Amino acid sequence: MAYKISDACVNCGSCESECPSEAISEKDNFRWIDPGKCVDCGSCAAACPTDAIAAE
Repeated sequence: MAYKISDACVNCGSCESECPSEAISEKDNFRWIDPGKCVDCGSCAAACPTDAIAAE
């Protein structure tokens, strides 16, 4: 099950640098996770300062 970024995201980018599978990118001033690349490790959720990332 892939992780998902909620509207609580402030687009700080801290999650993107923590993702080992490069599944996170920015689109229209918002970060999103490609479910096809996400390996469900949770590194992004642990790095998020606003708790905007959770498992779907």
